[in-house]
Amino acid sequence: MGSADRRVAITGLGFITSIGNDRAEVTDSLLRQRHGIARVDFAGPDRPIGVKVAGTVKGFKTDSPFWSKWSYPPRYRFLPNTLRSLAPHGLYATCAAEQAIADARLTPADVSSESTALFSCSAGSPYLLRHYLNLMWDTPDMRGTPMGVVSSIPGTLNFNLGTYFKIRGGNCGFVSACASSAHALGYAFDEIRLGRLERVIVVGAEDLNTESVVPFMSMKALSECDDPDLASRPFDRKRDGFVSSGGAAVVIVESAEAAAARNAAPYAELLGWAQSSDGVNIAMPHPGGEGLARAMRGALRTCGLAPADIGYVNAHATSTPQGDHSEALALHAVFTEAGAHPAVSSTKGLTGHPLSMAGAMEAAFCSLAIRDGFVPGNAHLEEPDEACAGLNLPRETRAAAPGIVMSNSSGFGGSNVVLVLAPWKTA
Repeated sequence: MGSADRRVAITGLGFITSIGNDRAEVTDSLLRQRHGIARVDFAGPDRPIGVKVAGTVKGFKTDSPFWSKWSYPPRYRFLPNTLRSLAPHGLYATCAAEQAIADARLTPADVSSESTALFSCSAGSPYLLRHYLNLMWDTPDMRGTPMGVVSSIPGTLNFNLGTYFKIRGGNCGFVSACASSAHALGYAFDEIRLGRLERVIVVGAEDLNTESVVPFMSMKALSECDDPDLASRPFDRKRDGFVSSGGAAVVIVESAEAAAARNAAPYAELLGWAQSSDGVNIAMPHPGGEGLARAMRGALRTCGLAPADIGYVNAHATSTPQGDHSEALALHAVFTEAGAHPAVSSTKGLTGHPLSMAGAMEAAFCSLAIRDGFVPGNAHLEEPDEACAGLNLPRETRAAAPGIVMSNSSGFGGSNVVLVLAPWKTA
């Protein structure tokens, strides 16, 4: 039976990101504000396009549709049968999941337990989908590789990771654009609180290639700044769009009882969450931030907290003019008008925006900040937008315990998710 008092712990983290491929690298990048954005030629010399930079994944080479031509860090060892059905982001996710499982000190029996589930999020692989569809049309009998579907459609992480890790407790995918993996963490929290599961492995991952990036250019959503040191600048007056990113982030959440049984040392407690929908626009947030403000208030209410109890907000802010403005107004409505001034920053100034993996990645960053006692700064913020006047926007990372943390995520169609994390206290 479930219990409203059942606590949920964050016990394992895994990273393949633009700012590092393990916990130590990521923590160092957050502390030093070392960004992972670099120049990228997405279309070749014959097609000059406006998008010049991205949050790149280092140490991996996955620019061929044939897995046999890929390269990745030697610490990971995979059999051909594992690789043949993976997309690039599937490789990133498998590596990050191995990290998180080792970090949480889970055994194969723990992972394959009937009480352990996998919740995954991605947009699939447009890159491989294009390759396999072209192959189908170019073949007289329209036959392609038998792995084409399972390696390219949005459920590819569930198919592959669920099999690779022998998941038996549940295997579910979430598709709410840039709020996807935050949704996955929220629903994982609920499943554990209800007693349906003891543990959930939450995965967010995305490709980073021409097919996954350039379509956003037609929406005028991407930055056309060609300077990696300035292109991603959330809340800055001169921001002109988001910088795409890719990789994978994995967060393992489990009941306090399950964690204690293994003598696990949690990073943080997931106190609760809330969601809302704007119901206004397909691609842009409510201009006044009303939907996100409702979600933040709902998260506070669910956790029994007041605005003044929050020490740090990891903002969704992606560096788009409309999105950052809307979130700034929402933050004012929830905090400033209540006389509260938590530190606010968007770590996307360092990472770029990795779409559906953003929620898991940033919840993981918050977990590191709570455990190690720091507040991430706003990289590349030079001239705050006038809508940000009165917000507490630290420029540099601060060596200070953040206390209770709120992590915001928003996605197309007005999806808003707010997670609340706190330092772990032994009961």
